[in-house]
Amino acid sequence: MNKDGMLCLKHKIPMDHLTKEQRHKNMAANKSKGTKLEILFGKMLWNAGIRYRKNDKSVFGKPDFVIKSVKIAIFCDGEFWHGRNWDVRKYDHKSNCDFWYSKIERNIERDKEVNAELRRQGWQVFRFWETEITKQPDVCLNMILNYMNKKTTADNKISITRMCGGGKYSIQMYGPHSLREDGTVMSFDEQMSIVSHYLHNKDSEFAKRYEEKAEGLIEDIYNIHQEKSVDKLVAEPYVQYSLFADLFSVPFLPIENPKFTFIDLFAGIGGFRMAMQNLGGKCVFSSEWDSQAQKTYLLNYGEVPFGDITKESTKSFIPDNFDVLCAGFPCQAFSLAGKRLGFEETRGTLFFDVAEILRRKRPKAFFLENVKGLLIHDKGKTIRTILKVLREDLDYFVPDPQIVNAMNFGVPQHRERVYIVGFRKDQNVTDFTYPEPTDTTKRFADIKEEKAVSVKYYLSTQYLKTLIAHKERHAAKGNGFGYEIIPDDGVANAIVVGGMGRERNLVIDDRIEDFTPVTNIKGEVNREGIRRMTPREWARLQGFPDDFIIGVADASAYKQFGNSVAVPAIQATAQEIIKRIDLSKNKGYGINRK
Repeated sequence: MNKDGMLCLKHKIPMDHLTKEQRHKNMAANKSKGTKLEILFGKMLWNAGIRYRKNDKSVFGKPDFVIKSVKIAIFCDGEFWHGRNWDVRKYDHKSNCDFWYSKIERNIERDKEVNAELRRQGWQVFRFWETEITKQPDVCLNMILNYMNKKTTADNKISITRMCGGGKYSIQMYGPHSLREDGTVMSFDEQMSIVSHYLHNKDSEFAKRYEEKAEGLIEDIYNIHQEKSVDKLVAEPYVQYSLFADLFSVPFLPIENPKFTFIDLFAGIGGFRMAMQNLGGKCVFSSEWDSQAQKTYLLNYGEVPFGDITKESTKSFIPDNFDVLCAGFPCQAFSLAGKRLGFEETRGTLFFDVAEILRRKRPKAFFLENVKGLLIHDKGKTIRTILKVLREDLDYFVPDPQIVNAMNFGVPQHRERVYIVGFRKDQNVTDFTYPEPTDTTKRFADIKEEKAVSVKYYLSTQYLKTLIAHKERHAAKGNGFGYEIIPDDGVANAIVVGGMGRERNLVIDDRIEDFTPVTNIKGEVNREGIRRMTPREWARLQGFPDDFIIGVADASAYKQFGNSVAVPAIQATAQEIIKRIDLSKNKGYGINRK
């Protein structure tokens, strides 16, 4: 009983059950950068694509999270400190009642004052209780997202390309179907991967792998963005295709009646996919971890590749019964400490993940691409281990790897890569011949920009001096390093990322008329007409058609094309692979786009 004669009743679950020493310790801990609750909510906002400021002192009341661009203030309120159901639960205190009554009630009044002032200043205030955040995160996030959508868009159309394109706001949805089995929330990219793969495989057996999760996610998206009850409406094809019309408005749609199926691992921007589609193949799964490459892939194929292929959650979506596995996997050294060079010695490398998928799915054939240095990597131990795994552990017929030069297949680029192909034993393939050159006549003039290009591609006088000095230093040492100018009738060096990648493929283009710099450069724009090749020229060097969309900044575009495979060389080799596998039992896989 307190001094006023009021009983402090003990509740079954007391709110204040700590000693004075424990309470002092907890209150001191509140000086930290964020409570567990705030850290949890911050992660949810970040995963939802929402960028925020934490405890912004310039905003009245110093909210836990601030989204300034749309004037949203968010508070994460603990039930104890902010007095949830205070009229009932105030009697839960068992000690020092006067102190706690005064403190909590003052907190409640302060929260009201802060809310009123923020709203007067034009802020939208969201307050979430601790149990709401921990038990219903989808509800909390969707309240914020719905408000942001209303503030930033004039229509309710759903555009995956806009969402993935990194516009002003990354649109995300967190519905009941976006939770994984372990209770974590799927990333936006993963959700869109499931939806896009499902819609492009909807009328085939390969849709089964995505169907249950995709239908749920589509229902969530529809509810969130349209704010309507859907029941079974979203199951109707016309609703699904109208919601995601941009997935079917891309230049390189999947084949309607494919001759064969394949998966695209380490997909990059889809060089393998381009080649295989040209031969009548249909991609039923793609994976690429780089977000910028995913964007380019989406813009051209209407599909968001799954992310990290080393994760079991990604592998779980790979369908069964596809025909060919394609992968341009990175080269890594293997541990050779074991008694036997084989499958287990590759664990922890990206090749291991390729081998693991081959072991589980047993496709009819595979097609792997890598840098030619793979053959001498780690004194030849790496390629020996790879071949042993493929031939002995996985029991595929694997002919000797072949170095293939892209310049022999219709592109003016000296690009040598090692190809490794293999066939499941029941395909009865006992020999394989890599394709002979098809076209060695192409020169840089064949892929050169038809019109004058921006001055930004022309080197500054200062940078040109640096390149000349660098080349002279190496020449004096007997080295051949340094910049190189490719004549119109010449063949480009291999386009690569980093180092002297672009400087090894400079060209002379005297069509420039305005030498006014458009970027910050040292010196002036050179008058000799020396420039870098453009991203479009790099795309042509890799065999990509001109209707291939480059939807990223130049720096990302150079990286993407430099890391890509050369489409014509891949296509010529893939054609030989397809000739040798049995496709007689394949069904027709139609695609309903209406």
